[in-house]
Amino acid sequence: DDQIERERASQHLPGGCCALAAVYLMGKFYVANAGDSRAIIIRNGEIIPMSREFTPETERQRLQFLAFLRPELLGKEFTHLEFPRRIQPKELGKKMLYRDQNMNGWAYKKIDEDDLKFPLIYGEGKKARVMATIGVTRGLGDHDLKVFSSNIHIKPFLSCFPEVRVYDLTQYEHCPDDVLVLGTDGLWDVTNDKEVAGAVMEVLTSYEPNDPCRYTVVAQELVVRSRGVLKERGWRLANDKLGSGDDISVFVIPLGGPGNYT
Repeated sequence: DDQIERERASQHLPGGCCALAAVYLMGKFYVANAGDSRAIIIRNGEIIPMSREFTPETERQRLQFLAFLRPELLGKEFTHLEFPRRIQPKELGKKMLYRDQNMNGWAYKKIDEDDLKFPLIYGEGKKARVMATIGVTRGLGDHDLKVFSSNIHIKPFLSCFPEVRVYDLTQYEHCPDDVLVLGTDGLWDVTNDKEVAGAVMEVLTSYEPNDPCRYTVVAQELVVRSRGVLKERGWRLANDKLGSGDDISVFVIPLGGPGNYT
C-alpha cells in the first residue's frame, strides 16, 4: 500500500483494488483477504470458509470507532452514529433508535442537530457505502479518494491489513475433488457457497481424477455461470435473475494429489 502511494505520482495510476492471496508453506495454506473477495475450501462436499468480506456493514464498529476518536475526519458533514434511516429536520427533539461504535444492538436517543448530518455508513448490503462513496473497507490504494464535491479524504477509513486464516493440510486426507476456490465479488454476488460447491462437484465428477485440466474447466464454468447468458433484458442466469456485472476472477486449486479413487 505504501509502494502504491509512492508510485502514484510517477505512474499516474489513481484508484485501488482488493487483495486475496493464498500461500502454501510447510503443509499449511495461509489465506489472506483485504477486501470483498472470498475463499472457501470444499472437502468431501463440506464447505469451509477461509475468508470474510470487509464491507461498511461488517466493519461498522471499526469505522465508527475511528470516527469517534478522530471526528475531524468527518469534515463536519457526517455523523459516526447509525440510525435505521435518514433523520428529517422535523424530527428534532424526538426519540429514535441508534447505535454507536460500542453497540451491537440498538437504543433510543433524542435527536439533535448533529444527528441531521449524513451518516458515516449509509445503505444496506451491496449498496452500503462509507461516506456515500465506497462499498469496500479494506484493500490497496485509493490514496486520493475523496467524498464527491468535497475535500474529505476516505483513505483513513480504508485498511490495507488483511485477515489471515490458516488451514493445515496435514490434518486431513484429501482426494482429487477437494479444492480451494478463490473468487472476486463478481462470483459471490450472484452465486452462494453451496451453489459454487455444487458446480465444482458436478464438473469434477465428469472428468477423470488424473485429468489436470478438470480444475481449469471448473474455474471457467463458475465464471460462465455467474456471468449468465445475454438476452434481450441483459445478462441472465439460469434462474432468469440478473448475471454479475462485476469482474469475475476465479482460481480453483486442488488440495489432493492425482490418483484413481472411488
